[in-house]
Amino acid sequence: MKRSLWLWSSILLFVLWSCDSNKSSTTHNTNEESMHENPENSTKINYLKDPNKVKIVYPKTKTVNVSDNYFGQNVKDPYRWLENTGGADSTAIEEWIDAQIKVSSNYLQGLEIRKTLYDRFMEVWNYAKYTAPFKEGKYYYYYKNDGLQSQAVVYQQESIDGKSKVFIDPNKFSKDGTVALSGLYFSKDGRYAALAVSSSGSDWKSVEIKDVQTNKMLEDKVDWLRYSGVTWFKDGFFYSRYADSDNANKYIQKNEFHQVYYHKLGTKQADDQLVFADRSRPEVGFWADITEDEKFLIVGAWHSTSGNALYYQSLDQPLGNIEPLIEEFDNDFQVIGNTGNTLIVYTNYNAPNYQIIGIDVTKPAKVNWKPIIKEQAQTLANVRILGGKLVCKYIRDVSHELLAFELDGKAIGKIDFPALVSKGIPVSIDGLSGKKSDDLAFYTLTSYTLPTTICKLDLKTLKSEVWKKPELKFNPEGFVVEQKFYKSKDGTKVPMSIVYKKGLDMNGKNPTILYGYGGFNISLMPSFVLRKLPFLEQGGVYAIANLRGGGEYGKNWHKAGTKLQKQNVFDDFIAAAERLIADKYTSSDKLAIEGGSNGGLLVGACMTQRPDLFRVAIPAVGVLDMLRYHQFTIGRAWSGDYGTSEDEVQFKNLIKYSPVHNVKKIAYPATLVMTADHDDRVVPAHSFKFISELQAKQAGPLPVLIRIDKKAGHGAGTPTKKRIASESDKLAFVLFNTSK
Repeated sequence: MKRSLWLWSSILLFVLWSCDSNKSSTTHNTNEESMHENPENSTKINYLKDPNKVKIVYPKTKTVNVSDNYFGQNVKDPYRWLENTGGADSTAIEEWIDAQIKVSSNYLQGLEIRKTLYDRFMEVWNYAKYTAPFKEGKYYYYYKNDGLQSQAVVYQQESIDGKSKVFIDPNKFSKDGTVALSGLYFSKDGRYAALAVSSSGSDWKSVEIKDVQTNKMLEDKVDWLRYSGVTWFKDGFFYSRYADSDNANKYIQKNEFHQVYYHKLGTKQADDQLVFADRSRPEVGFWADITEDEKFLIVGAWHSTSGNALYYQSLDQPLGNIEPLIEEFDNDFQVIGNTGNTLIVYTNYNAPNYQIIGIDVTKPAKVNWKPIIKEQAQTLANVRILGGKLVCKYIRDVSHELLAFELDGKAIGKIDFPALVSKGIPVSIDGLSGKKSDDLAFYTLTSYTLPTTICKLDLKTLKSEVWKKPELKFNPEGFVVEQKFYKSKDGTKVPMSIVYKKGLDMNGKNPTILYGYGGFNISLMPSFVLRKLPFLEQGGVYAIANLRGGGEYGKNWHKAGTKLQKQNVFDDFIAAAERLIADKYTSSDKLAIEGGSNGGLLVGACMTQRPDLFRVAIPAVGVLDMLRYHQFTIGRAWSGDYGTSEDEVQFKNLIKYSPVHNVKKIAYPATLVMTADHDDRVVPAHSFKFISELQAKQAGPLPVLIRIDKKAGHGAGTPTKKRIASESDKLAFVLFNTSK
């Protein structure tokens, strides 16, 4: 299949704020206009000295007399007006944003350590970063960022070791650098490339077409894609879209009535053929894909981040003759290929750790489903058909391994990696690229002290070798990586990885950042510590906890951190903090917690439940109003993990931990809320309302600030210099506030 798991990463909240900056990003000018950039100051800065004695005057935030009644309980919402970014309050909100930016920028620029961190980032970040190459038609393609380019450039070459040339340079898309290449999809013969383009970090995309043979753009343009890729078939492609949304509320309005279309090259979008829709269920979304042999069209249907239905049709029939294959949404199903009429399906049906089954479309009843690769003790994270084999990626205690099987499920053996990290150090594999008939495949290998390295896999011998290894000013031998297992509140064993500089004295006085996510079946796998490297060099400790709610140990691990069991995730994180303190890595006065998106919820919930345990909290692009999250954009799709306030039982659970609703007049940690004004996945109103509550009720001496990026979104496509500025601010905030 041409499609991998891109869909779920789009629908989900996932932002791995600590990942290696290896993927393509939004283009942006190097002369960044943001007040958070490293400025050329003409006046001398009076640097802050004591974090306990900084006097801050916060902007005045008006309150409104708004409340909602939930099952007889009246809940006030005094900052409701901050949700209305596209309406009557938009001007007032812009003024409020500017006032908040001024306060946070003045504070962050007053941190003397920030320049040291920024300069080190500019040095260590400046190395060539590659993605795994992939073959389309007669060419190989890959993304490469020379070092500090705003966005990675797409290169093309005729052989894997041949001379390369620029195919697409997203840095030329716009003058201000806020237009990004968010997807690249080739026709089967490699003649055409569909470029998905987005602006200001938004999830809204437009598609334009490049003729690979002539190197020119066609006149075709398709708009209003969201949570959709492009799947080519014959002289056109399938895609999914919502209705036109060119209005002031397009960044906050609910996304409803997703539909699948087919666009034929050389025609207008208005003439595109509607292939599949369900007008009776506005919340259901769809993706379209075809098998590699172009025998079947597969349509997947989703209404949450877990579970999907499947439909199909034979492509020797006119489009639109689509039949149901699986109509319920109880399990996950992904068609990864076929042999004749049998679809090869990756699923957690009757297999919490996932399995591979065969479904014969001529006998589709469940009683006829046949196992190909049965569920194993470790979690099956992904499967690709490469070189006529099933290449399976498993997770064993938060480390990936690759196993190969014949298409009938007969085991071939384990695929060994190049010896790039010490034995026992967890590794992460990504970017498996190749096709059913290929002799070569590629993948990336990463660990906490191993920058993303590209490996070439011979699919005949199953031997791997390094294709591209990055060179940067970093000595991995100077750092230690540990993996520990600790007990959570209910006795559950939870893994945690810990990274620090070799020789560091474990005396309980080390500044420490604890990172977590814990949601949506997402596995928090090892990634290079580029974004934490200057912090580690300053004597910091970086810990990553693999909480329930994630996918590290299969579907049961995920479910144990959802809905009425969501508190388990917070308990796991709190227990990780307590273990770091007990083992003398740090103390409460030196401990910071960080998380993005669903991880922002994690930080918000833990800092309001245990404000005494942490010195610093950094909730980034977080889901923080748990009573109203489902009212905006794709929020309702997260209800599989959270539940909604429309149900009485779920409401009583949500209001217990909803960060916005649990801020009290007590002392809170130093807090840096982070968001962006064009985030249309987790709308910034979550962060706006949370910081307003904190600034109104903070009873302690430490700052509670909000850092707002303009013309940016949920995290994807952020240009390099904005990333460096953001990380410099964040780490400076942590180091300064843990200095006393």
